[in-house]
Amino acid sequence: MISKTRLVHSLAAAALIASGAACADGFTLTSPDVAEGARMSEQQVFKGFGCDGGNVSPALTWRNPPAGTQSYALTMYDPDAPTGSGWWHWVVVNLPAQTLALPAGAGTAPGKLPEGARQIGTDFGAPSYGGPCPPVGHGTHRYVFTVYALKTSHLDLPANATAALAGFMMRANSLGSASLTATYSR
Repeated sequence: MISKTRLVHSLAAAALIASGAACADGFTLTSPDVAEGARMSEQQVFKGFGCDGGNVSPALTWRNPPAGTQSYALTMYDPDAPTGSGWWHWVVVNLPAQTLALPAGAGTAPGKLPEGARQIGTDFGAPSYGGPCPPVGHGTHRYVFTVYALKTSHLDLPANATAALAGFMMRANSLGSASLTATYSR
């Protein structure tokens, strides 16, 4: 007879696999500019809203994507923003399947994203990278970079697509994802 705990764990694992939330063994996201769990540098911090950073998106590299990956999407999200819905800092879709890295500044400097890639408007109101800039005294915020391996060559999004719509489409077409979380406070 199977134990109740074992049954619950088995059902949870099956649900993850069925939902596409499980990813290929070893699918990873790393950065020479941002370390897992570490504070982001002033180079990546937003310039505006009282912050005076460089607003340069970090270099990112991903490895070992799931089999069948046809494109990628990338997000940077702050779940700790005092909005009730978090804060989208960066959204990139339609990264070609052969793309396994983005250079520093890809989110703000023209010509650094691969051909065909598209940035979606963020909560800053522009389709580009916007670095961390939490409210003064609000504590440490987490900034989650996630790369999604997608089962489609592109996401067909309207010109005025929101980050939430892009996120919905990413998850609906995901074969797996890899994340890196950094922090920042002021």
